[in-house]
Amino acid sequence: MSGTARRTQVLAIAAKEFAAHGLHGASTEAIAREAGITQAYIFRMFGTKKALFLELVQSAFEHVSDGMRDAGNGKTGLDALSLMGAEYFDQLADRTGLLLQLQGFAACGDDEVRDAVRACFARMWDTAQDGTGLEPVTVKTFLAFGMLLNAGAAMDVEHVDAGWADGVRTRIQSGLFAHVTTDANR
Repeated sequence: MSGTARRTQVLAIAAKEFAAHGLHGASTEAIAREAGITQAYIFRMFGTKKALFLELVQSAFEHVSDGMRDAGNGKTGLDALSLMGAEYFDQLADRTGLLLQLQGFAACGDDEVRDAVRACFARMWDTAQDGTGLEPVTVKTFLAFGMLLNAGAAMDVEHVDAGWADGVRTRIQSGLFAHVTTDANR
């Protein structure tokens, strides 16, 4: 297996391990065993367990931010927000990526992780605000609904047959945000 292919394989295995167990609970031994390599090889590729975790968390955030940016490209205002929201909703299919974001938040007790997650969240915020031109309170509300989708992914609401789970799964339409303005929020 080429070095690039091996790296891709380890990242996919590690993503599932970190998504399920977080920075401190994940096992590089388990990752190495599943990949059929040694732990030493993992550390040679990534340096440290935390560096591997950060690469995965940052990639998970970038995937969502890039998708939002691409979806809203060429639109502004609520039209752009609607497209970004549809993209965020569609990201529910990548449960591992959303769980990695949540594990990143959970590990923010570590200064290095906190700085990285702040930078990732700032990029997501800027993607929504710059891509729509909407007020900060609207962006805040939009991203709050996004975080609810992340929580829904963590609870695996796709497989829950209950009214509350249906509510969490509901796709939010941009019209919901039309009244969320600085003036209406005084």
